[in-house]
Amino acid sequence: MNIKKMGIAGVVFISLLVLGACGGGNSDSSQTSGGETITIEHQLGKTDVPKNPEKVVVFDYGILDSLDKMGVEVAGVPKASLPPYLSKFESDEYENIGSLKEPDFEKIAEINPDLIIISGRQQDLYEELNDISSTIFLGVDTTRYMASFKENMKTLGKIYEQENFIKEELAKVEDSIKDIQDKAEQVENSLVVLSNEGSLSAYGPESRFGLIHDVFGLPAVAKDLKVSTHGQSISFEFLVEKDPQHLYVIDRTAAIGGDVLAEEALDNKLVRKTRAYQNDHITYLDPNYWYLSGGGLVSVSEMISEIESSLE
Repeated sequence: MNIKKMGIAGVVFISLLVLGACGGGNSDSSQTSGGETITIEHQLGKTDVPKNPEKVVVFDYGILDSLDKMGVEVAGVPKASLPPYLSKFESDEYENIGSLKEPDFEKIAEINPDLIIISGRQQDLYEELNDISSTIFLGVDTTRYMASFKENMKTLGKIYEQENFIKEELAKVEDSIKDIQDKAEQVENSLVVLSNEGSLSAYGPESRFGLIHDVFGLPAVAKDLKVSTHGQSISFEFLVEKDPQHLYVIDRTAAIGGDVLAEEALDNKLVRKTRAYQNDHITYLDPNYWYLSGGGLVSVSEMISEIESSLE
């Protein structure tokens, strides 16, 4: 089969025909799971999904770490860039459903899942995935990070009938955030940057990493930064000009591979002029939680822990 020539639609169509001939097909989710269905309202629409779906494929690593913490098994994950803390899913026990941006539609159709869970990187492919099986969007809205995160977790609790467990876990997260907020009152200002092969992008409030300011309460040294997925490109002179008390660095290169790591890029005479450097307040955040994952019970807890440690 020449996938490039046929395109996504053709691959999915033929895969579903094959499954239908074998007695599977894209049947109703309630029939597949043999149980009760519930309607989930999400950013991309309303979807009927089975309670306690037996076969689920997950494209969001934050959702994946949450399901793992809940004791829920999954059928397939994108293995191309699995963060180390989710390395158990590299096992052959779990199907490889492609990459975060290029799902393997044939494999997903072959799995014939009861539920597909996606987030921002697969948003444009929602319709194609929804043609295979019930698909819901559980990405985090960074302009309202914690509210969005809680909504997603409560949705998982509802689907898997673990509302009490989710309630307890969210309460722990809230308590941890309050501890950070108390310490953040002593911080004059801070800046979050993403390093990619030595180039820097800055993120302010309501941005991809804006929860450091919006939720944890650390004042932003620059409040007028462009809000976008890729941040605002800045120079090392910008760091000297703004002179943040705390500098948080997320290394994209360390997460996905490359040649110039953040610590190497920031080891220069301009950075050494900043208060953050001179007072040992440059924190290299774990990109596995901040860049690849985030929005999960495990990843959010680890993100909170990293910021709290930086303020001690």
